[in-house]
Amino acid sequence: MTCQLIADCLDEILEYLEEDWLTLHSCLLVNRLWCELTVKILWRNIWNFKNFKNQITQLRAASSILSTLISCFPNESKELLYKNNILISPPTSKPPLFNYAAYCRVLSTYGIDKIVNNVLDNKSLLNHKRDLVANEIFKLFASQISSLKKLIYHHNDYYYIDFSFNYFPGAKDLSELCCVSSLPSNFFYQLSQVCNNLQSISINIINGNISNELKELISLQNNLKNITLIAFHGNWSEIIPVLMKHSNTLIKLCLYSDDDNLPLLFISLFPNLQEILLSFPNIFHIFENFKEFEASTREFKDFKKLQYVNFPKLQTLKIPFHCPKTEYIINFLENNGKTLKKLYISRSDKVISLSVANFCPNIKSLYIIFKNDELDILKTIFISCQCLESIKITCGIRHLNKKKVLETVTNYSPKNFHELKIYSSSYSDISSEDLESFFISWKNRIPKKLLTLIMIKGDFFTSLDMKIIKKYENFGIIKFKIKRWDDEEEEEEFFKGLY
Repeated sequence: MTCQLIADCLDEILEYLEEDWLTLHSCLLVNRLWCELTVKILWRNIWNFKNFKNQITQLRAASSILSTLISCFPNESKELLYKNNILISPPTSKPPLFNYAAYCRVLSTYGIDKIVNNVLDNKSLLNHKRDLVANEIFKLFASQISSLKKLIYHHNDYYYIDFSFNYFPGAKDLSELCCVSSLPSNFFYQLSQVCNNLQSISINIINGNISNELKELISLQNNLKNITLIAFHGNWSEIIPVLMKHSNTLIKLCLYSDDDNLPLLFISLFPNLQEILLSFPNIFHIFENFKEFEASTREFKDFKKLQYVNFPKLQTLKIPFHCPKTEYIINFLENNGKTLKKLYISRSDKVISLSVANFCPNIKSLYIIFKNDELDILKTIFISCQCLESIKITCGIRHLNKKKVLETVTNYSPKNFHELKIYSSSYSDISSEDLESFFISWKNRIPKKLLTLIMIKGDFFTSLDMKIIKKYENFGIIKFKIKRWDDEEEEEEFFKGLY
């Protein structure tokens, strides 16, 4: 009983480290109990390896995952690989310590694709051999997973993974599905027969191809809460009538497209929405000039009517790329700003910024773009939005000065403010003395609050800077991070949506 209590407590502690892979890996070496509990967490969603920024680290992780999975293959699968002259050595000559595949709760054909291509990327392996390896990996997961929570399933240009429910009992517990609309209709039919409790569905609509079986799958869900529609090669008009069945349960709606003339007015038919994301980039412009992208105004004809619709439960609004007209956004905020907790608009517009101060008193997390002469507007927002806890600010030549931003944060930010993200459009314009002065000022603030300071892109810190930062981290004044991308940045979300 005591041993079980220790295991339960340790499991709770390790859960907090789910996103910290380096720390979790160190926990593997403590003892057998720590190792077993850590392995379950690490293998719950092993596809996170693709988020490693270092390509060498990605390749090592992919190779390790592949060899471990092959060591778990049944003999018939190992023999099949051997007969086809596919030789992949297991990590050790000993049998695997755990049934790793059984711990998986997220299954991704995209992840399998990355593993196969990262590790087997050579001319000696023909496509049909990669096809064979990918399908054997999928069959292993399908036969071992007892309770699948999330499935990411899409076509691959090189091979096709055969998904069959005859050997996939774990799909009955599925709560999240990400797929392309062009999958075989039989897949959607089989899934609809065993799975009626999907809470989240993300569909990449290809060439307007939406089968009746896909519509039926959506219709049969009992408590659908989140819908993501991606239509860079199609139109979501055909799927809208099916969504109406879930008008009372839907709380999150994400729309991705490069066509701002696609219908948007249907959003008004979901009165309980808590989050709306409208991502309409010019995809070619993104690839050409991704770093300096700023949203511009687009037509958004349907938003002209949507601006007057009230969503009484709306807490999050994200418009990360092109925006509707300024007056539309202002009217929308006037109608819905009181309930908003998070606002993300990649648009430099003085009037919109002031409307946040006027209409969004309960905002907790904010990202809007200020020009270099709009420091007073930032002060106004801090004074008016006393619930604000986190803000992301772009600094650089055409934007606010970093030193002045830090001074403004210290002097005007609300008492519960605790997270500052600075997106650098150019290299740092702040000295070591300025940095330390800011930390001292924050230390003397009342009430005292640990500040998470996140620098995103473009910054270069000297050894003296880092020494000062470390000093105040040790004092418990700040928590400091440098990131290439912001975890919540909608540019990344956009690419995730495309799988």
